[in-house]
Amino acid sequence: MFSLAYELTDEIEIQGESYTLDMSFDNIIRLIDLIGDEELDDGIKVEEGLDMLLDRPIETDLATKTKIFYQIFEKAVAQQELKPALDRQGNPMPDSDTAKGKVYSLSQDAEYIYASFMQDYGIDLIEQQGKLHWNKFKALLSGLRNDTKLKEVVQIRTCDLPSGKGTAKERERMKKLKKEYALEKED
Repeated sequence: MFSLAYELTDEIEIQGESYTLDMSFDNIIRLIDLIGDEELDDGIKVEEGLDMLLDRPIETDLATKTKIFYQIFEKAVAQQELKPALDRQGNPMPDSDTAKGKVYSLSQDAEYIYASFMQDYGIDLIEQQGKLHWNKFKALLSGLRNDTKLKEVVQIRTCDLPSGKGTAKERERMKKLKKEYALEKED
């Protein structure tokens, strides 16, 4: 978990042995792409994923490797909360990403992300490959100013089309922009 109070640590203990995780943002993006590749068998994804993440191989059976891989992914990469957000009555809140659909893609929006990091932070993500930690990358990504290209594209994707009298031109313009910046289907 990302915290300003503690040092980022990429050490993990597996079956009594210490391993170092490669948590560079570019490695994690490649890992996410690997997981989303529908042409690969799940066993291959697990084997390759562990090779990408760990500094050395784990000598165990595939079922154990699968369990380890998903535990690492959930804890170190996804860092999702185990409990859903609840409203005042204790009911699960709707997930905004699910309700509205995916608003950006690390792979499809790579150019916009790159340009936005350069614009906002002066960070060349190509030069930071293998260096910039995934948690730092995520924090910087979520903190981009609204005037960056990525935020502009996300705004176009998520805005409602204008309605009412005198908005026909703007409505058509926004429809074209939404089509131009629409995400291709990704699993």
